[in-house]
Amino acid sequence: MTYPTLFSPLKLGPKVARNRSWMSAHATLLVKDHLFTDAHIAYYAERARHGVAVITMEAMAVHETSLPYRGKALAFDPRMVPQFARIADAVHAHGALLLAQPWHRGRETNSVASGAPVWAPSAVPCAVYREMPHVMTTADIDAIREGYRLSARHARDGGLDGVEVHSMSHGYLLNQFLSPATNHRKDAFGGSLQNRLRLVMEIIQATREECGPGMIVGVRINSDDGHEGGLRPDDWAEIAARMTGSGLIDYVSCSHGTYLNRMLIYPTAPERHGYQMEATRRVREAVGDVPVVGVGRIVTPAEAERHLVSGDCDFVAMARALIADAEWVSKAARGEDIRPCVGANWCMSSIFAQAPIACIHNPAAGQETELGSGTLTPAPRPKEVAVVGGGPAGLRAALTAAQRGHRVTLYEREAELGGQVRLWSRAPSRVELLGIVEWLERQVAKAGVTIRLKTVATEEMLRAAGHDALIVATGARGLRHGWTPLRPEKWDGSILPGADQPHVLSYLEALREAAPPRGRVLLYDGLGGRQAVVTAEYLAAHGAEVEFVTWLGQPAPDLAASRDWAKTYGMLRRMGVRFATDLELVAIEGRSVRLRDLYTKEEAVREEVDHVVLALGAEAQDGLFHALSGTMEARLIGDALAPRRVDAAIREGELAARAI
Repeated sequence: MTYPTLFSPLKLGPKVARNRSWMSAHATLLVKDHLFTDAHIAYYAERARHGVAVITMEAMAVHETSLPYRGKALAFDPRMVPQFARIADAVHAHGALLLAQPWHRGRETNSVASGAPVWAPSAVPCAVYREMPHVMTTADIDAIREGYRLSARHARDGGLDGVEVHSMSHGYLLNQFLSPATNHRKDAFGGSLQNRLRLVMEIIQATREECGPGMIVGVRINSDDGHEGGLRPDDWAEIAARMTGSGLIDYVSCSHGTYLNRMLIYPTAPERHGYQMEATRRVREAVGDVPVVGVGRIVTPAEAERHLVSGDCDFVAMARALIADAEWVSKAARGEDIRPCVGANWCMSSIFAQAPIACIHNPAAGQETELGSGTLTPAPRPKEVAVVGGGPAGLRAALTAAQRGHRVTLYEREAELGGQVRLWSRAPSRVELLGIVEWLERQVAKAGVTIRLKTVATEEMLRAAGHDALIVATGARGLRHGWTPLRPEKWDGSILPGADQPHVLSYLEALREAAPPRGRVLLYDGLGGRQAVVTAEYLAAHGAEVEFVTWLGQPAPDLAASRDWAKTYGMLRRMGVRFATDLELVAIEGRSVRLRDLYTKEEAVREEVDHVVLALGAEAQDGLFHALSGTMEARLIGDALAPRRVDAAIREGELAARAI
């Protein structure tokens, strides 16, 4: 066994976990009517089937005042009991343990979905939601305690293995009671640590009373709040010691961060893998023999084994790694190639859009019934399939078609595969994105796909080759016309004055240049997505003096979905990038660029500009498809269909190959 500690069993309260892997709780938006669904069953059962030892289901509200959005399960609702039983049956059939996670967000929400005031121990608004909370009364505290009790009772009656008491991590309600930064009370629940811990211990006591000795009871805490005035590693080590000293809990699960610094909770790349482990180790040293669960961008079995062997933790918990590959544990046991989590946070972006859980390069995530393991059927008749374009869409299509038994030839005009993903990975913070295409490259090679690099697939070539089916994934070309969505009437083929000069490039051209543009670069963003910030980083990393200009009210607002806008802005500012907003691009006159304030209409001129780089979108390259679609079975996917995101390209590649 390559990872003997990872695959060793361990006692967890009254039960035994078959190995040291743990799926930590995370939102899925698979909830309907505040209840779990068949999609939930499939989602958790898929991970259990492939070897995960312990699964903590997503956080469930203990009270109606903790309703950040309508897609939230209610642990206090008695209708949840039969739902728990259905999921437990499915997960237990594969040998995993299943835990509920009752929780309350406290001030870290708003009243829009619930229609009720936000509750908190003190009138301190959240830095994200900024809504003034209602200061909880003694009756409110009683209601929360009762909500946790009911949640534990329903978990017991539903046949779950245990309960993980949540809200002590990530700045949620019980964290707000524990932290002197957010608890300014003068009663029995404020002041000293003993008082601030009072409600937590009462909830743990109530949970144990409901669960009895036959169920697991654990807690989810921080090992570092990560902000001034908050609880730091030594504070959490003391809190954990007091909790475990009560004899009421069977494990401690550690995380980091609050909504003041959410990149400590679920950081995008780049972030040091295992970044939370130093603080988690302090908690482990403080709690004696009680098992400790650690998290923190642990994405490979080798990383997991290292932290277990070194004594940082007793279990390794993962969320995003298991979203990226439901077979992570079984592949680790067999020594197979795991689809890596690349830290893109598309899972978070999907939730932000109120869509079910998804992964940037695992199309089955959240769609296990339709696309999960065992759903891919052999082709009724193997065909000769041509895939044109070796970006993520083409690679996924080629792989799935080959796995179904088709004979696949992949044509790529460049000298290497990867498409735009490979271009984006040239920015230092995006290097991990290479994991998407490198994993696909390895899989298509194993599947026997014939790959022809530096080959322009023409109509004549494809007709002559005698292919039965064609998948066109020829991508898109960056737009250089200079117009933003502010001027829809100009998107008729006209050119912004000066945009056709040789020192004006699209963002894709700038990323593709063998010698990156240097000197003074004005990067103009009309999209608000990640394209422009990746390009700005790439240029600045190669010595350019970059000004990032946009007609939008803030740079790259779409990064709010992945929660890393502050992290990205800080990185770019440290690299010397300057920002200017609310400015329309008017003209490029030699090395002068004219801009107009969107609201005052005043014009400003940037002089001595060496290069202008335009992030204004891309144009689908679909000519080959339209030329051949009437003569053979043909499908158009990815950016060649409509320039979008990696997740769309890979999903469409999967679906197209399944349809042949």
